Amino acid sequence: MKERILNIYLVIVNDIVTEFRAKDYLLDGDDDSKIKFLYSKAAADFDDAVKYEAPSNKNDKKMTYKQFSKLEKQGRHYELFENIFTKYEIPENPLICVTPVVDGKIICQ
Repeated sequence: MKERILNIYLVIVNDIVTEFRAKDYLLDGDDDSKIKFLYSKAAADFDDAVKYEAPSNKNDKKMTYKQFSKLEKQGRHYELFENIFTKYEIPENPLICVTPVVDGKIICQ
């Protein structure tokens, strides 16, 4: 069965998460092959990915990468991507690859 999967980019400038980007695919296959596919496309997808504003706090201040990492360790970073998931009609347990872009450099794993 085909599933919509996403490459999501966490754009970080001077340790501040300034924006998100996303590129979607509709693929068949098992989860391992889909993840490998996303990793293989991570560097190439960045320029074509759709831009999204990173969240701000009540003082209109963007989060630091350290704050994002804390949410990620708690498994709550997915909450930050809700508007992206909604746009692409992603199901409850999304298959995504999150790639940091630090000061213009794509950090592929």
